[in-house]
Amino acid sequence: MATRGTGHSPANVTKNLKGIDFPADKKDLVKHAQHMKAEKVVIDEIQKMEDREYGNMADVMKAFGGKGSEEGSSKSSSKQQQPGSQAGQSKSHSKSHH
Repeated sequence: MATRGTGHSPANVTKNLKGIDFPADKKDLVKHAQHMKAEKVVIDEIQKMEDREYGNMADVMKAFGGKGSEEGSSKSSSKQQQPGSQAGQSKSHSKSHH
């Protein structure tokens, strides 16, 4: 139960990649996570990511989030983002107009 959401969390990936030098290849991300003594599930998640060069942590999170949101229950939160961003735009229009 303690391991339920720990490794799959983007925060855990970020924590275990702290201090890495970018740009970094996927193999560099894995090596750094192992050096940081990341949980196996974190390393597995990194290994599932696309094998390419990542320019910064946001790049890594984008790749990580793309995988995770399709598989997990985060699917519904992606659906909420689309209408939410449109609603947010109309709110900002009324604030600007006001």
